[in-house]
Amino acid sequence: MCLFLIGFKKRVFSIMQVLSSEFLISNTDVAKCPNNFLPDYAFIGRSNVGKSSLINALCNKKSLAKTSSRPGKTQLINHFLINKSWHLVDLPGYGYTRTSKTKKKVFQKFIISYFKKRNQLVSAFVLIDIRHKPQLIDLDFMYWLAEKKIPFSIIFTKSDKLKPVNVKTHIENYFKTMSDQWSLLPNHFVTSTLKKNGLEEVLDYIGNLNITLK
Repeated sequence: MCLFLIGFKKRVFSIMQVLSSEFLISNTDVAKCPNNFLPDYAFIGRSNVGKSSLINALCNKKSLAKTSSRPGKTQLINHFLINKSWHLVDLPGYGYTRTSKTKKKVFQKFIISYFKKRNQLVSAFVLIDIRHKPQLIDLDFMYWLAEKKIPFSIIFTKSDKLKPVNVKTHIENYFKTMSDQWSLLPNHFVTSTLKKNGLEEVLDYIGNLNITLK
């Protein structure tokens, strides 16, 4: 079955700068998410993919999102208000290695509820550790997003852990795997929180989408 991505084209309108960022609320009920009609941009990925580090780097704050050596620390829907104009949403990761099956089902339930019911959601960002081969759990999740016509982009993380030539090869191999089921591949970004690579591109993309909403 071929899938196509419902999303936005990359165009450069402006340069996004994060001038302010603040925590708003954590919960497990999408109905309790902020009801101020500002756009949501949701970040999600497998545990230990570097999501909290990426969020902190994007916002230039060391402790906006909590980081931990123990994978799966994020267990709630976390909303952050950025520039008083949009929400960065930190969602629980999937594939917790130290979480019970019961809790996994709970996380899955409210993550699915968020994507199905959150009308303010403009785009999701699926984080992928660039060092690893394509994982079925990631591929299945992106397939589900596409089936539900939820716009998303891929953010490859931890690119500093590989040589540039290997980064290129890993990305090519990843999309080669996806091309078996996808007629149009999603947008993607290559990032490193250590070297600050790719962060401006992600923020500019969000800024461009915000402009299209006006």
